Amino acid sequence: MFDHTNSAALPAGPILDLMTDGDGNLWIRPQSRNMLLYRDGGFRDVMPDLDRAHSGVTSMCRGPHGEALFAVRATGAFMYEGGRFETLVTTAGRSNLLVISMAKTGEGNIWMGTRDAGLFLLSDGQLSAATTGLPDRKINCLLAVGDQELWVGTDNGVVRKSGYAPAITGGTIPLDHIRTLAMIRDRASNIWIGTSNGLLRLNASGVVSLEEGDRRSAGAVNTIFEDREGNLWVGSTQGLERLRDTPFMTYAVSRAPSQGNGAVYVDAEGRTWFAPFSGGLFWQQGGQAGRVKDVGLDQEEIYSLTGSKGELWIGRRRGGLTRLRYKGSSFTAETYTQADGLAQDSVYAVHQSRDGSVWAGTVSGGLSRFKDGRFTTYSAAHGLPSNTVTSILEGSDGTMWFGTANGLCSLMQGQLAVYTALDGLPPGNVNCLTEDSSGMIWIGTDNGVAILSAGEIQVPLEVLAALHEPILGLAEDQNGQLWIATANHVLRVDRDRILSGVTVEADVRKFGLADGLRSVGGVKRHRSVLRDALGRIWFSTGRGLSVVDPRQVAGNSIPAVVQIEAVTADGSTVDLHGAMHISSARQRVIFSYVGLSLTVPERIRFRYKLDGFDQDWSEPVASREAVYTNLSPGSYRFRVVASNSDGIWNSAESTIQIEVEPVFWQTWWFRFSALMALGLAVLLFSRLRLRRLTRQLNVRFEERLAERTRIAQDLHDTLLQGFLSASMQLHIAADHLPGDSPAKPLVSRVLDLMRQVIEEGRTALQGLRSSDSGVHDLAQSFSEIQQELAFEERIDYRVTVEGRHRPVRPMIRDEVYRIGREAVVNAFRHSRASTIEVLLEYGAKHLRIFIRDNGCGIDPHVLRTGREGHWGLSGMRERAEEIRARLRLYSGADVGTEVELIIPGDIAFESIPSERRRWLAKLVGRKTGAERAKAKRQGR
Repeated sequence: MFDHTNSAALPAGPILDLMTDGDGNLWIRPQSRNMLLYRDGGFRDVMPDLDRAHSGVTSMCRGPHGEALFAVRATGAFMYEGGRFETLVTTAGRSNLLVISMAKTGEGNIWMGTRDAGLFLLSDGQLSAATTGLPDRKINCLLAVGDQELWVGTDNGVVRKSGYAPAITGGTIPLDHIRTLAMIRDRASNIWIGTSNGLLRLNASGVVSLEEGDRRSAGAVNTIFEDREGNLWVGSTQGLERLRDTPFMTYAVSRAPSQGNGAVYVDAEGRTWFAPFSGGLFWQQGGQAGRVKDVGLDQEEIYSLTGSKGELWIGRRRGGLTRLRYKGSSFTAETYTQADGLAQDSVYAVHQSRDGSVWAGTVSGGLSRFKDGRFTTYSAAHGLPSNTVTSILEGSDGTMWFGTANGLCSLMQGQLAVYTALDGLPPGNVNCLTEDSSGMIWIGTDNGVAILSAGEIQVPLEVLAALHEPILGLAEDQNGQLWIATANHVLRVDRDRILSGVTVEADVRKFGLADGLRSVGGVKRHRSVLRDALGRIWFSTGRGLSVVDPRQVAGNSIPAVVQIEAVTADGSTVDLHGAMHISSARQRVIFSYVGLSLTVPERIRFRYKLDGFDQDWSEPVASREAVYTNLSPGSYRFRVVASNSDGIWNSAESTIQIEVEPVFWQTWWFRFSALMALGLAVLLFSRLRLRRLTRQLNVRFEERLAERTRIAQDLHDTLLQGFLSASMQLHIAADHLPGDSPAKPLVSRVLDLMRQVIEEGRTALQGLRSSDSGVHDLAQSFSEIQQELAFEERIDYRVTVEGRHRPVRPMIRDEVYRIGREAVVNAFRHSRASTIEVLLEYGAKHLRIFIRDNGCGIDPHVLRTGREGHWGLSGMRERAEEIRARLRLYSGADVGTEVELIIPGDIAFESIPSERRRWLAKLVGRKTGAERAKAKRQGR
């Protein structure tokens, strides 16, 4: 098939030369402009890549090892390899040596044909003429076959030169006097010859002209080239063409309308019948085609075709059911209509079963069976899901299957069975039916494919989106592959993969225009896809009739070569030569790559992975770019592989290494500095917060101290003075009592009691007036409680200190002592304990007082709410809350009582950050206040 390649980048007009390089790119020399490169499906100007001195190219060819040879006007011949030019011969000053053709042998000798001076041989740097016996001095083209044979094309024919003797020894072949412009030898040993009148192919069978069909009026062939995948590229006066084997052959019947095709049928003799949308019936066989005339079908739109040997049954849009008998090009027709018992004159689906019955499904009248000259009609009233019958299939067991607009039904021995959406069938029309080699019924619906097996409908869910499109035609080939026409695709799908429940892209091959089709959309006609007796699959499409032989779909076995073309960072191109360093400040890095395959490059797919970032390879994509954003500093390796047009992946990947360098805020020293600054900020914040809390506590304690001082003063001026006055009066009264008065001892005891009360009152008032209540050491104060109580019962009382002693703030110390004293006194008075323990723990971050006894415990209700009229427990909780301490009380029957008081170190201790200040002072080389005072004393 010839594929005419058009692009805005490809100039109109003749193509003079074609060549591929070692990478598989196609070099094109148009007549109207500089050299072009066809790469990854696109054209680009390559002259910026070539030295200006080498831009006047008059001929080019590829050497046996992939090197490129160029002949340059008024300069000479050069070899281009590895990005460098090497001069082969200089022709400066020799105007008659204008080289217009070149060929290089495997031995390294180069033949050069000129416009005016004949043939030359360049060997070991020496140029010698070889013009004897040539039919013309203008050498248009050269073809080296092996090391000892040369074909020479001139305006007066082709000659073959054997050996390197100056004379022509082979004589002319049957191509003399033909203006020969180009020659190549393909991998099948065919000689392709481009002439002023078109393209010829020469092989052992002779010379064949290809100026038929697509190449008609394509003009003179100036250059021919075969790429590594077997495509034949032809440059002519009309532009660029590609000749290649395609899976599909699409028939262009000159007498058939050009618009879309409808029904199709292949009879037992191999004649293909088809009906275009515009009307009429056509046939083609063995390169011949014709139209059925004079039987009333010329203007009739035909919906469906079926038949047997020597006859066709035709379903017509308005004309009913027609029986067409034929022999050679002789046709006779007989038509049946509604008047003859047909259900309706609009017949959409026709099938002739093995027993000779003809089934006619109508557009809205139900189903008719024609047998023994009589019609039998089935409709919705008889059990059909719908009166619109869209497809008919005869199963291998004789069961008749009918697709309708509302489901599927079967007819077996007079019994109808119906399958609808309630049975799992996708909703919508049943467009087509086929039975596979295992006996399963495949159902094409408006909403994808379904399968009927063992009486149950199955719908494959995990399939590609194309299999959820309207299915318009189905057929199975001899290899168990399903060929499917949808509204937008022509597909080949592995049947077993669909039955497995999961299909991936590799299980489905999509065919397009590059495969020989003229349209990829199926048509909505009964049996628009079918398999003939030879195993070929026929497709009726929107732009013609196409056929494929599944056995000949070998595919492209040459993998695509992938190359990384460019790397850009925020729009700036990165040099690919040498080490690649990219700043991490760049937010967007793009890797651009291409797939080098000249066979349907638009089907090339890529998978890529960025080592150091991606966990797995990407899904296959058609995009030629991979975009990454916000890459962290580090070393990365980008890898990309490509598959060719038939999904064959190349194991050789293209890679590139990049280093993303950190900006200053991503360096270790910046992060360390930031961490240190954060730590200092946290330290400063904690110090400031501690100062604020300390100020708040000091203010609160000062307020409390002022209030206590006022209360003490009031009590001293009132209650205590009253007691003193009463005591003095009682002394006077006692002095006036006789010594033997019975009241004398009683008054003395009252005086002693009042003296004790006044002393205790003074002590209490002193405690209210100042925080310096004599509790300078908590451990000592707690140890003296047992002695102060003068408790008569023998109790084991212990006070233990853990941790290094640290000075406690006076106000905190007094509150801690009062809370602890209350707990100890309660234990002595009420617990009936034999052991009472007090633990003072000076921790790094807290002050902890733990008091435990083994007494009778406290009632849980009293523990929660306190005893009515008593304020000991509630007072302890209030004092703890005042100093922001945590108080925990636990008690159980016969297990004793535990009291735990924990005060944060920032609140409890006077100078908790002193060690930290000393460390910071050493760090910055300064002395603390204590060290300065010590140094001052020593200086004295």
